[in-house]
Amino acid sequence: MRDFHFPGRSPVYSVHGMAATSMPGSTLAALDVLRAGGNALDAAVAAVAVQCVIEPASTGIGGDCFCLYAPAGEKKVYAMNGSGRAPAAANVDWYESKGITSIEDTSPHAVTVPGAISAWETLLARFGTRGLDTLLQQAITYAEKGHPIHPKVGRDWPGSAEKLKKGGADYFLPPPKVGDMFYQPQLAATLKKIAKEGSKGFYEGSVAADIVATLRGRGGLHTEEDFFNGRTAAQFVEPIKIGWKDYEVWACPPNGQGLLTLMLLGMLEKLGTAPDGPLGTTRVHRHIEAARLAYRDRDAFLADPGQVSVPVDHLLSRDYLNAQAGLIRDDRAMPHLPAPGESAIPVHADTVYLCVVDKDGNACSFINSLFKGFGSGILAKDSGVMLQNRGYGFRFDRGHPNTIAPNKRPMHTIIPGMVTKDSEAVMPYGVMGGHYQPMGHSWFLTNFLEYGLDIQEAFDLPRIFPYAGKVEAERGFTPAMIDKLSRLGHEVIEGGPHGGGQAIWIDRKRGVLCGGSEPRKDGLALGY
Repeated sequence: MRDFHFPGRSPVYSVHGMAATSMPGSTLAALDVLRAGGNALDAAVAAVAVQCVIEPASTGIGGDCFCLYAPAGEKKVYAMNGSGRAPAAANVDWYESKGITSIEDTSPHAVTVPGAISAWETLLARFGTRGLDTLLQQAITYAEKGHPIHPKVGRDWPGSAEKLKKGGADYFLPPPKVGDMFYQPQLAATLKKIAKEGSKGFYEGSVAADIVATLRGRGGLHTEEDFFNGRTAAQFVEPIKIGWKDYEVWACPPNGQGLLTLMLLGMLEKLGTAPDGPLGTTRVHRHIEAARLAYRDRDAFLADPGQVSVPVDHLLSRDYLNAQAGLIRDDRAMPHLPAPGESAIPVHADTVYLCVVDKDGNACSFINSLFKGFGSGILAKDSGVMLQNRGYGFRFDRGHPNTIAPNKRPMHTIIPGMVTKDSEAVMPYGVMGGHYQPMGHSWFLTNFLEYGLDIQEAFDLPRIFPYAGKVEAERGFTPAMIDKLSRLGHEVIEGGPHGGGQAIWIDRKRGVLCGGSEPRKDGLALGY
């Protein structure tokens, strides 16, 4: 229970519907749709479209998305993979012939064909009650009439100034100040085109031509045929899950890294609840060690299952997870991991996550991203589309599961989450933050459902993250705690803030929704 002597925010309660996003305008857009009779999926698409305008460093229509959707009454979770593919000409032989051994995050070769619009349309066709013509209107208004810059957005923008200059995105420079109005008329015109023509308005015609010309002018291999094929690239996939305590925790399968959340929960369950509580040394140490093991396996195995074999069943087997948990000792950190080294995936923290529950109990968990801040920084000027840099995660060493190849999807960091009990949804949730996300998902879930914090406290609790051989601790960790972790063998440095999350708990017994929202971002949860 929150101590009202100190600053903070309370959980949000409502009865009919609720949305939680990282921007106030996005949350309000979702509520407007719900109150007008739309369902959770309709509201999520309207909300994320708004975020693609007002939170431009983190997301955009030139990005990718994933979604978990639990329709009321079906006792089933659906998963959407809206990640884009490399161009058809992206053969490792070509890169080797040019002496290219890695991809810069500002390179046109880092841009895969954006999957978001394909996914939005595919999801709405299956579950929606509204179309893009209706749901994009608030985003169009923000792009055309302008929007004020919020504090977290304004804080992060200057860090991408050099990238934006290199990518030809002069329109986004100089970085606006907090409270400044920002207008995107070219993006507004593109959104109007998509509202009128559907995904064809993005993947065919003038918008696709503008994006392709921009990328090819910088040496990219993209073609208009790649974009034409990208229109139908988003696909429903079979979600993966793990039984944890009295619940089932769901994730999208690879090429996303949701698998790691499930692995972490499995290892931690075997170790048991720590005796010293949510910020005790034992609890924090165990979580660090389990994360080190899970991320090690991510970098060894995770890739596009359409082109390589990913041993999901083995990695989620109780025998394997119990054996990994057996490597963790409470009295010291592992000096060396017993397999491939820690993550070689570059760190980043720019994505948006949102969740919505409607009056009928439909639950939507939705994440949309440009990857790093402003993606590649490459702006297709005529269409106003900022392009992601998901291909930055590809490798060039032959034989690795994530080696670049034609029409291949890279390993993806963005992951939505869903919790069910007896096959009914009880909580859509997510914690964005790139590389941090599986750690964030498992940290939030155990805070809330194992250590007894309320849904808002579970987000507020200080965060810690093992990365590149060090442990990055937010400022909320006391010197005494850092000293104790150091004595166990961890090299602790200041890092963060880590990630940004949202969650909505469906209390079926009382007929109430309860939401929590990330204090490290600009947004909020609201219901009616």
